[in-house]
Amino acid sequence: MSALAARYVRLVLDLGQHDADYVDAYYGPPEWRVEAEQAKRLLVDIDRDAADVLASLGTLTPLPGAGELVQLRHRYLTEQLGALRARVAMLQGKRFGFDEESEALYDAVAPEHPDAEFAAVLQDLDARLPGRGSLLERLESFRTRFVIPKERLDATFKAAIDGCRSRTLEHVSLPPEESFTVEYVTNKSWSAYNWYHGGYRSLIQVNTDLPIYVDRAIDLACHEGYPGHHVYNVLLEKALVRDRGWVEFSVYPLFSPQSLIAEGSANYGIEVAFPRSERLAFERSVIFPAAGLDPAGVDDYYAITALADRLSYAGNEAARRYLNGQISAAAAAQWLAEYGLYSSARAQQRIRFIDQYRSYVINYNLGKDMVQRYVESQAGPASDPSRRWQVFAQLLSSPRLPSGLAGG
Repeated sequence: MSALAARYVRLVLDLGQHDADYVDAYYGPPEWRVEAEQAKRLLVDIDRDAADVLASLGTLTPLPGAGELVQLRHRYLTEQLGALRARVAMLQGKRFGFDEESEALYDAVAPEHPDAEFAAVLQDLDARLPGRGSLLERLESFRTRFVIPKERLDATFKAAIDGCRSRTLEHVSLPPEESFTVEYVTNKSWSAYNWYHGGYRSLIQVNTDLPIYVDRAIDLACHEGYPGHHVYNVLLEKALVRDRGWVEFSVYPLFSPQSLIAEGSANYGIEVAFPRSERLAFERSVIFPAAGLDPAGVDDYYAITALADRLSYAGNEAARRYLNGQISAAAAAQWLAEYGLYSSARAQQRIRFIDQYRSYVINYNLGKDMVQRYVESQAGPASDPSRRWQVFAQLLSSPRLPSGLAGG
């Protein structure tokens, strides 16, 4: 299977020559990247070779006694190659519907959520935020008190990172040389990004185009760092690339089933690292003071934030309708404002994200829900956090993909 895995890596690099966003990380043999850059293979040839590798994989079905990781490896290569072929088809001009695209690329379909579901949440928020003006205006006014001042941003993020890292290291063994650096950037469609460089190193970029609210410090530190993307990539490199020599994990194609695991685990990892009561205590004693904010507002702020978080699937519905051609970009932005309580600037940024990454949006909320169900079904009661950490770390170190979560 190793020869087929090497062909898969080369195909991902080949496709990356046609899609600047496709290769999210690569730390395999450097000459393979050079060869891909020089060859600039045609899409039709990439697709033909991917079909050939898939056919060869079909003749190498592991025996029942081969072990779970080997079984998962075979399934991983099969699903990732199928997604690669779907991405090739998209670059050749094929237009998928939102659900068809997410299933082809991410091995999952997000459930539809009716407007009435969001309207009920909005009604609850309306009752919690009395006063004049629209609900969006009142929410924005409330949240303005919890913006991290720019001059305190770096100190606040460092405090959050230290907290996330120390909690993660209590339960997850990482190589001593692992590290990451933080940069602050502008003019991006995303709020933050982890660029994994291999060698257990990451660069995390935080977008400062829009005000950053205090809850984002822990969210981003966990999501992009510990126990999120940085830890996920470190564990894959250690457990699968270095310990087993599985070269396919030295490349990460963004538009693939792996992304649902990556984003879902990064979002669920926030709750694993900081159960609610512990998070509120940490916010009160560390994060709010680092940001220069009054910690007396912690409980009220997070009560409102928890309600607003129930609107997360509104982003999926806006993307589904927009990408299916049912509404325009302007109408999608308006829908986000009405049902997701996005400010005008945040709605426009979200539309930019949808234009660039399309159905990728499902990986954050659906991914979190799927990872949470899997981990908690395997770990048992949430009252045993050590067992939950154990199952979570095992997932991050494995080739398991979305359809494998449902089967346990």
